[in-house]
Amino acid sequence: MIRLENILTPGRSLVNVPGGSKKRVLEQIAQLIARDLPDLDAQQIFESLIAREKLGSTGFGNGIAIPHCRLPGCSQPLSAVLRLDAPVDFDAIDGAPVDLLFVLLVPEAATDEHLELLRQIASMLDRADVRERLRQADSNEALLQVVLAVQSGS
Repeated sequence: MIRLENILTPGRSLVNVPGGSKKRVLEQIAQLIARDLPDLDAQQIFESLIAREKLGSTGFGNGIAIPHCRLPGCSQPLSAVLRLDAPVDFDAIDGAPVDLLFVLLVPEAATDEHLELLRQIASMLDRADVRERLRQADSNEALLQVVLAVQSGS
């Protein structure tokens, strides 16, 4: 089974990311991933994320969003976690602005395994203590360590 720690890298765990707007945040996510994986195109990633948001916001409450999409040319799932320097309106179900984003990109032929990853992320972020620890992380490394610690059950 795929686990989060296998698809999240230190380079894709960022604190104090300038927000601004939902669109701007999604653009930054696309650029971040394209920088990490040169064979993926930032514009294509951005358009895939925007297309998914048009189906319904991935903001699921408590200041959290899980932007995700299927991506042509993506061979395996990959993830990123961002904490914004200021919350942005993400059309979340509870109307609260979002400052924590967990990104999941999966291959076009996504499987149950990928749904399982989304479920893992959602259940982790459902915990108030985890959200608090993510918000208090003061560096990119600390942010990643919170995720890894929660994944390993501590």
